[in-house]
Amino acid sequence: MDIHEIINKIYPIPEASMNKLTKHLSKVTYPKGYHILEAGKTETNIFFIEKGIVRAYIPVDGKEVTFWIGKEGAAIVSLKSYVDNQQGYESMELMEESELYLLKRKDLQELFKEDIHIANWGRKFAESEFMQTEERLISLLFTNASERYMKLIRNNPELLQRMPLECLASYLGITPVSLSRIRAKLKRML
Repeated sequence: MDIHEIINKIYPIPEASMNKLTKHLSKVTYPKGYHILEAGKTETNIFFIEKGIVRAYIPVDGKEVTFWIGKEGAAIVSLKSYVDNQQGYESMELMEESELYLLKRKDLQELFKEDIHIANWGRKFAESEFMQTEERLISLLFTNASERYMKLIRNNPELLQRMPLECLASYLGITPVSLSRIRAKLKRML
């Protein structure tokens, strides 16, 4: 996904503002398995995914609990690091070789001061991140595992081919065995 599409998907900005913003972006490529962020470290930069997929996870009782998955068009950001300049609690791992756009926090902060369109874009970006977090929380609290799985395959069916099932099970808040049972039950129903 082109960076102009990614930025305008968040909130459309005029061409002059787009040019200012994109001048501060650099394109980086990392291999599968690369950690953009490791728990306990600070990463204040923002990355936008042009190609690839990433997961955010927290180690709990010797297991990795995946709580977020991003693909083309998504932003990779540790809000704790970005907002408070503190160590992140999560690790973020690339699940495929990925091409990303890097935006340094200090550059973005300067652009917010210089350009109202970019400042408004930043506000809309923050709002969309909060909305995604709220939707995820509500889904985990008020839907069952089968409903969450059905939503996943309805909205992001390609994740079944691009992510290990153990990560998807964790993301859905269930064990791999439970995910296998849900999948088998759905196959019988079809």
